[in-house]
Amino acid sequence: MSTPAGATFVDAIRAHADRAPQAPALLTPGGPVGYGELAERIDRLAAHLAAHGLGPERVCAVALPPGADAVVAIAAVVRTGGAFLALDTELPDGRLAALAAGGAAAHLLTTAALADRIGPLVGAPALLLDRLPADPPAAPAFPAPHPRSLAYVSHTSGSTGAPNPVLIEHHGLDTYLRAVARDNHLGPGTVTLQLAPPGYDASIRDTFAPLTAGGCVVLVDRSRLLRAEAFADTVAEYGVDTVLSTTPSFLTFLSQHPRAAERLRSLRLLCSSGESLRPFLAAGGRALVGGRLVNQYGPTECTMTSTRYEVPADPDTATDTVGTPIEGTVVRLLDPQGREVPGGQVGEVHIGGAGVARGYGGLPGLTADRFPPDPHGPPGTRLYRTGDLARRGPDGTLDYLGRADRQLKIRGHRVDPAEIEGALLTHPDVTGAVVTAETDDRGRTWLDAHVTGPLAATPDARLRAHLALTLPPHMMPRRFTRLERLPVTHSGKTDRRALRAPVPEAVA
Repeated sequence: MSTPAGATFVDAIRAHADRAPQAPALLTPGGPVGYGELAERIDRLAAHLAAHGLGPERVCAVALPPGADAVVAIAAVVRTGGAFLALDTELPDGRLAALAAGGAAAHLLTTAALADRIGPLVGAPALLLDRLPADPPAAPAFPAPHPRSLAYVSHTSGSTGAPNPVLIEHHGLDTYLRAVARDNHLGPGTVTLQLAPPGYDASIRDTFAPLTAGGCVVLVDRSRLLRAEAFADTVAEYGVDTVLSTTPSFLTFLSQHPRAAERLRSLRLLCSSGESLRPFLAAGGRALVGGRLVNQYGPTECTMTSTRYEVPADPDTATDTVGTPIEGTVVRLLDPQGREVPGGQVGEVHIGGAGVARGYGGLPGLTADRFPPDPHGPPGTRLYRTGDLARRGPDGTLDYLGRADRQLKIRGHRVDPAEIEGALLTHPDVTGAVVTAETDDRGRTWLDAHVTGPLAATPDARLRAHLALTLPPHMMPRRFTRLERLPVTHSGKTDRRALRAPVPEAVA
């Protein structure tokens, strides 16, 4: 993995292809794709894209079904020096149109079968992957893109507001992928499952961090992976030993199915992100993971991951520890006046370093607000203001305390819903828990606990008695809403908005 400084992940793929062209890069239901074949397909498609005008600072929307072709397409866009906008073709038309418009897509790469639907939504000249001439145009020399050139456009998940296009540069992306490969000891022989949905930045980590390191990536239909038994079969069939992107909600779901839970124990490495890991750990989840369990924290605006924490075999479940910054990243905890808070004090998380995005596309006001100058760094450096709260322990590790806008006041007391969720999950019959805040007709805030598990014979009074063992009265939910399964967003996070929809009163 000794690629030159400034080289992209595509250069790393080419280097592996030159050394071991037959080594498997992708494992698919249709058979393996070796590094030599992968690199050849990338270069061939890049030549077509360049001939159609794709190059630096031009965005190409990639709207392809998940699989080897989508991997080749994204890498080919990077090969030209352009920027990719990966679109999940399963999303509603209105959503796809908004993503393409926000990302300022100037090109579209899709298939003939999808062109009639996707083309009008993107509104850019389309190149049809399955209609390209067999002989590509003469491949131009592809110089390494400038480190500050645009690499990809992602979007915020919408969990904290309307999605906004996030502009990530090549230096941030390639620094991050190399850090993931190094910190997680990826290399030839690593078999990683591509689990994150297409169009979400976690899928970039799933796919290209292993390829940067010379490992191989398993690509199967995602609907298969969302069924517990099929997930277990896939891990066994392909010899998967690494999962780089999953959520605590999905881990909780898998842990409720014996065969899937057994496969969790077989993994060498499992990385979690997107939500607080603390409730899963409080429910005894660490014992279900046989290998290394890494808690990742970081927003889309900072190239996916900013801190990481390797969870020990016997974790402290009283805190939600997210660890220390990855290489090239700085985390500052600031008070409202922009001053760094002392160790042990709560501050808002501000992230700086290589992974910080250029900003939000077409939104200069929002960019200026969320990406302020770093008052404690070198001239010209910026921070991303996350809206998250944390404190730093004596050893430098960060404890995540939730979003500033998720902190609640109940009868004058500050309440963190994650603490209640963790306490609920220590009850033997509770398999999932999410606490939301509701408001009555007099404007008073109260707590609704949404729980899953075999609770038909467990009345609310018993749940309250269990919580009373560890929580004060002001943290007691008024209502316990029983659900068969917690709703999740397309990216696998708990869908708190759906939980706040009107539901029938639970029977005590």
